[in-house]
Amino acid sequence: MQLIFLGPPGAGKGTQAKIFLDRAGIIQISTGDILRAAVAKGTELGKQAKAFMDKGELVPDSVVIGIIEQRIQEPDCKKGFVLDGFPRTIEQAEALDAILAKLNIALDHVVNFEVPDEELVQRLLGRAAQEGRSDDNPDSIKNRLQIFKDKTQPLIRYYEGKKILRHINGTGSTTEIADKVKAVVGV
Repeated sequence: MQLIFLGPPGAGKGTQAKIFLDRAGIIQISTGDILRAAVAKGTELGKQAKAFMDKGELVPDSVVIGIIEQRIQEPDCKKGFVLDGFPRTIEQAEALDAILAKLNIALDHVVNFEVPDEELVQRLLGRAAQEGRSDDNPDSIKNRLQIFKDKTQPLIRYYEGKKILRHINGTGSTTEIADKVKAVVGV
């Protein structure tokens, strides 16, 4: 099973992906995790990515798409995967479609987590305090939410057109949201 978890920063995509993975026996591909690991290691890619991430901006497509293509071909992805944080733009979605077509892989579902902005801000500020993340500060949160609205929300129409989009109300307890995911995805 191949899925995309779509939603604004702080919508719970990563949390729900981890729950879903345990249930479905597949892996999570989180561009945020991959990029943060590169930053922590101090790689050239990590240094480039950090400059964008600290401002709340998106890392350039060429970097992210290459990382995703390599990751999807690793052996642990054979049973399936959840993409968390990718794609974020129509251009990335089209690049992903091309990669998946080349690899003869089909997406099963795109799960869109819908959460009000006020709750997203509170979640992200709480995460910043807990994890010490430099990309979760009031200015970058505001910027990231605006970028999501401008760049990522068009993906909703894109995947609706493909008839694979599933909407989830992302408010409630972690368990309640996981049950909603299970109901629409079937696992």
